Amino acid sequence: MPTIRNDVRKGTYLDSVALMRMSRTVAAMPGVAECGMMMATPANKRIMADAGVLGPDGEAAGPGDLVIAVRATDAATADAAMVAARAAIDAPKSSGGDAAAWTARTLRAAAAADPAATVAMISVPGAFAAAEARKALNRGLNVMMFSDNVPIEEEVALKVAAREKGLLMMGPDCGTAILNGVPLAFANVVPRGDIGIIGASGTGIQEISCLIARAGRGISHAIGTGGRDLKKEVGGITTLMAIDLLDADAATKHIVIVSKPPAADVAKAVLARVAKSKKPFTVCFLGGDGEGMPANAKAAGTLEAAAEIAVGKVGARSTRPIQKAGAGRQYIRGLYTGGTLCAEAQVILRDAGLDMMSNVAIPGVSDIAKGKAGHTLIDLGDDEFTRGRPHPMIEPVVRDQPLAEALRDPSVAVVVLDCVLGFGGHADPAGHLASVLSQRPKDGPVVIVSVTGTEGDPQVLSQQLAKLAGAGLLVEPSNAAAVRLALKVLGK
Repeated sequence: MPTIRNDVRKGTYLDSVALMRMSRTVAAMPGVAECGMMMATPANKRIMADAGVLGPDGEAAGPGDLVIAVRATDAATADAAMVAARAAIDAPKSSGGDAAAWTARTLRAAAAADPAATVAMISVPGAFAAAEARKALNRGLNVMMFSDNVPIEEEVALKVAAREKGLLMMGPDCGTAILNGVPLAFANVVPRGDIGIIGASGTGIQEISCLIARAGRGISHAIGTGGRDLKKEVGGITTLMAIDLLDADAATKHIVIVSKPPAADVAKAVLARVAKSKKPFTVCFLGGDGEGMPANAKAAGTLEAAAEIAVGKVGARSTRPIQKAGAGRQYIRGLYTGGTLCAEAQVILRDAGLDMMSNVAIPGVSDIAKGKAGHTLIDLGDDEFTRGRPHPMIEPVVRDQPLAEALRDPSVAVVVLDCVLGFGGHADPAGHLASVLSQRPKDGPVVIVSVTGTEGDPQVLSQQLAKLAGAGLLVEPSNAAAVRLALKVLGK
């Protein structure tokens, strides 16, 4: 008989990414239907309730408590799963080594331990993130907030407060930054240089910075703003401050701005500030029309184009022989772990005259909820796929099921995938992809993969490329190149 078990750890906080990985390990045990390990915030309790793992004990837990929840086929299996879950939770505390070393439990303690620190990184449940950010700002620290699910009203208040103190408030939902050569969150190892990046998109910063690095140039700073900074409600507060900082930075000679199209009034304000600078800019408002650029700025329609404009040269284009799709196969299926890469793909296909749909549609593209069979581009990092689960850049298994469905679909001609390297991501995304695709049907869709990364990344670019090539996949150096190749497969 199906059995639910809950264990509540009062006043216990653990990193959500670590918890998600532990829960997946327990969920893979025979007879275990679901496992959740989450902080008991109202949003997380709804997720566990929807997954059918929340019992009375978990329901009674408070937002500062950790809930371990399992649902299994019978009581014995549920008990065994709970034992495994508890062991996974407790292992770091009893393993010695780094885990036994002192770590700060409060922002105050961390600041006292390192008085020279200038940046606080906030990665706690959204319900607590704003309070921690205020503590950091009050201590004179710039803030990078990785946390999401923060009300936009809180974001505005935090950014206004930061601006008044002359501090940067990066985020909420700021996934990438490179400050003084230090990669933060989802970021890559790139050389120092004279190109600065300001981005409301994490994978946009990653793709551009990696392409710049591969072209032999480097990054001065890459400042993330959070995905909502250019909305009307926020007004581009962090973007405008970042422009001021990079404009005043003697080491920065060229500035790249990347985001989805801003609100019209915000775009005008950003471009007006750009026009006041003596430095050249590249502006990539993905999906926008590129109108209204000042004399010192060039519009880039894609991430690839933004990198090429910044370095002053066009990269090599693929000359590989075209592999044709099989009879009856006519559609492109894009399955992305990086949301900005998904948006870039939409731009390229839209501009090529293809009708398509997406769950994160840009202007001119249909919403997937309203679409029919056809070209489809999916951002698997969107909330609908990551609610209660790890982001696919952290745990690529999230993509396995939709990838299997695409490979079985007789109407799909080509599948386009991204493989994003760098800190914060999976240790071997290419190895996982190669394993999943090793059993793909020989008469199935053409599979094209782009890799975002550098040789200095923990995963090592050359090793990742070798694994993908060894699996017989078509590998392209950029997402834009992969999408162009997909068009060629269709004869476009």
